[in-house]
Order: sequence, then C-alpha cells, then structure tokens
Amino acid sequence: MTEIMDDMTIDAVFAAAVARHGDRPFLAVPARRDRGYLDAGVDITYRDAAARIAELAAAYRAAGYGLGHRVATLLENRPDYVFHKLALNSIGACCVPINPDYREPEIAYLVEHSEPDLVVALPARRRQLAGALPEDAPPRVVTPDDGLTLPEPRRPARGETLSPETPASILYTSGTTGRPKGCVLSHGYEIASGARYASLGGIASLRPGRERIFNPLPLYHVNAGTLSLFGAILTGNCQIQSDRFHPERWWGEIAQTKATVAHYLGVIVPLLLNRAPGGEERAHRVRFAIGAGVEPQLHRRAEERFGFPLVEIWGMTEMVRILADSEEPREVGTRAFGRANAGIEARVVDDEDRDVAAGAPGELLIRHSAATPRRGFFSGYLNDEAATEAVWRGGWFHTGDVVRCSGGGMLHFVDRRKNIIRRSGENIAAAEVEAVLLGHPQVRQAAVMAVADEVREEEVLACVVPSEPGMPAGDLAAALVAHCLDRLAYFKAPGWIHVVDSLPTTATQKVQKHVIYPPGIDPRHLAEVLDMRGLKRRRQG
Repeated sequence: MTEIMDDMTIDAVFAAAVARHGDRPFLAVPARRDRGYLDAGVDITYRDAAARIAELAAAYRAAGYGLGHRVATLLENRPDYVFHKLALNSIGACCVPINPDYREPEIAYLVEHSEPDLVVALPARRRQLAGALPEDAPPRVVTPDDGLTLPEPRRPARGETLSPETPASILYTSGTTGRPKGCVLSHGYEIASGARYASLGGIASLRPGRERIFNPLPLYHVNAGTLSLFGAILTGNCQIQSDRFHPERWWGEIAQTKATVAHYLGVIVPLLLNRAPGGEERAHRVRFAIGAGVEPQLHRRAEERFGFPLVEIWGMTEMVRILADSEEPREVGTRAFGRANAGIEARVVDDEDRDVAAGAPGELLIRHSAATPRRGFFSGYLNDEAATEAVWRGGWFHTGDVVRCSGGGMLHFVDRRKNIIRRSGENIAAAEVEAVLLGHPQVRQAAVMAVADEVREEEVLACVVPSEPGMPAGDLAAALVAHCLDRLAYFKAPGWIHVVDSLPTTATQKVQKHVIYPPGIDPRHLAEVLDMRGLKRRRQG
C-alpha cells in the first residue's frame, strides 16, 4: 500500500478486486432463523456481487441518475445496502444512508438537509418514511422489491467526469448537541480509509484473500460501511455482516462464519464478559479484534479469556484513516490507540491551541501534513462551510477528543472534550468515572455528566442502571460513592446519583447523554436524583 491511496475511484478499485478475486467471498451473512431475509446465511462472491451491482447501476443510469444526484437509502445492515451504494458510486451518484433507528423528525431533517433525488427503502420501512417526507415535492420512494423500474430524477446529471473528489457518501454524525452534521466523504477518502485499515501492520496485519472480517456494526456508519468494507475490497477479503450485535449470538455467528477478525465497541466487551464462560467463546478462529473504548480494567481480562488481542484504534467520521496500537509491545489497559504516522500528524493542545507538556491532557489536533493538511479527510460538512472552517482553524483539524501523549509518542484517549467536567478548577473526565462505576458488580450501565453547582462551577452527576433490581436506590448510591472514593480522587466521585431502569443509546450502543433529560430540566430538582455531596470528603493518603 502507498502512504495514502486516494487517487482512484471506487468503481475502479472494486473492478480490480473482482478481476483478481472473482470467486472469493466478498460478503457473508450469518444464518439466523426468522430474520426474514437470507435466513440460512450466505457467502456472496466478488463476481456475483459485481453482477448485481452492474445490474443496479444500469437501471440507475437508464433512469437518468448520475453525477450530482443523491440517493438516500434505508436498507439496514443488509447486502442490498452495499450493492446499491457501490452501484450509485459507480455512476457518480452519492449515497445518503438513513439510520433505521431514526424517528420521523430525524428523518425529516436528514431529507430536508441532504435533498435526495430518490429514497430506496425496505418495504417494512415505508411507514417510517410516510410522515417524514416533505409535502412539497417529496423525493420518490422505491424498494428493492420494486424491481429495476426507477422514476426519473427531477434534474439532469452533471456532465462532469467521475473523479476521486466526487462525493461517495454523506454520513450524518450523531452529535451530542444540536442538529447532526452531514459529513461529505469522497471516493478518495473512502479508498484511503480502507487502505489504511489494510496496512495497519503488526498483529493487525491482513492476509490477502484469507481474512473473514466479522463486523456487526451498522453499515450506515463509517466503521463497517467504509473502514472495514474498503479494507476488505483492497485485500480481496470477506466482510461478514450480521444484522446487529447481540451478546447471545456473538460467539455462534463468529464460529459459524469462520471469522478471523472481529470488530467491537467498548460496550460489547463487558456484555460478553458478563455471560457465563463456555466452550463456545473459544471455538473460533479469530486472530485479533479491532475496536475502541474497552475499559482499561477489562482489556487484559478479555484478551486472556477470549484468546485474542483487542487492538484499540482511534478514528472519526471526519477522518477514519485510523490510528492503532497494533505493534508489540502494546500498552494494554491504558486506552492507548497508537502513534502519529507519515499520513497523520498530531498535536495535543490546550484551550488556546498551545502544545501541552508530555503526559498532560489536551485536545487532539490532526492533519495530513503542513503542505496538504486536509488530504484524506472528509470534504466538509454539507451546507455548513462555517462549521467546516471552524474545525480546521489554524490548519489543524480539531477532533474534540481529549488525549494525552506519552514521551514515546503513544497517544492515550482520555475523553470527549465536551464530556470534561470542570469542578473547583479540576478537570474530571466523565469516562474515567464511568469506568470506575462499571467496575462495581451492581452497575450494568453508567452515564456521567456535569450539572451546575453554585459553589464549585460544576458537579458530577451519574446515571446508573443496576445489574439486578432490588437494592434500594439510596443504598446503591451510597455504595457507589464509597466505591468511587476508594478508587478516585474525592472530587471525581459523583455528587448526584440517579438510579434508572435504562439509558437511551444509538444504533452503535453509545449512550445518548443529551436526551436523558428533557431540555430545560435541571436534574438536581428531580425527586429521584439523589444528593450525595455530603459523602464527598477529601481523603488523605
């Protein structure tokens, strides 16, 4: 692989893969009874996928679609999504995937903002779309079951030539405040991301034509739909696409599909560890797993129990040429995610964009190089040049992630910048407190955030979901404060605790902190939110 492979188009890269690996499996779907599609499971070869993609591309082209058009898709985690995306990209059209967990107002915003010329949706999703499309000139909706008869677009395709700069996808970031932003990803961006994945090296090396990559994460996000997908295409490997992650099916699907690589999120690891040990979790061929967010206290424990390394990575929708702690000796259990490299320069800075001392926390800034800072990054936020320029101020992309950099250049994740709690002059990482809370046997989920405090500026609020019902909320809250005081500086312990039945999550199981409480509600004034500040005391030694 070259340093950054961003000078080709997606259709050319896929055609090369088909020519070289035609009879090898490209996509695999695990068997699952009563799923409603491909219940018996299937392996789809590069050649068979190419035939389906060519058929779709011809239908789109015949209807008048091409460069400059956008097509929204609501196709879940099915092979159809990949087929339609690659077909659209091959004719210069841009794919705008819709998260199936979106509610009508969210879909309405996405459609209004991205202005697709067409929506391709599963038949069962038509009702979900019904109230979300604008009454004035809504885009036409078709389903894969409608065959290859497509309505003509309202405007003609542009007469330009398909290039690496042509938009391939628009992915909407979930965000924690305000409206989601549409990240425009070019052909060159998606290929460069896959090339980086394919060339990580160390224990995360991919063997051409021999890997089966189990990625149960959503295809409508950048991890499965760009990173591993194009990594597989560039190496002639197979992506195994489950419909979604479920702890009860994880090991069975991995064994059944003969996966050699697995993708995880931090939330997946404790769910697997909480299951009773069994022979199924060792009946696999996994060489390594790749993901982000494993809690430090669980990292080595999971590797020893499951029998493969968990390679921590860092990336985001705006730039997913990932950094990875894939070279031995790895720094297991430290939130390490790799070092800067020839294609990704990095700095760690304070609020004034001044470099901080080695080991000190600060915001991660990245770029390709001084000469071409934005090479291999997203093209920008759709219809929001001001936001694009704001994150690129000073010629560096501001990630919003707080990290620390060791003297040896290893980067360690601390928290999202917006999840830093400022209490009496001390910066508290919500993720650090969450990790400690999750280490308590009575806690299944935890979300830590800031609430206002008249004396200390901000105080720590913890929302926790108990592992088992029954313990009175007050007793559990007191036990959790004591647990934190034994493991953290006193000021990091929760001052307020809310015991809840569940927490809202995204499709990738990230807790949506911004929707736990309605706008304008101060949690401190809710009767069920317990004031534990009296238990917080500075401890000596």
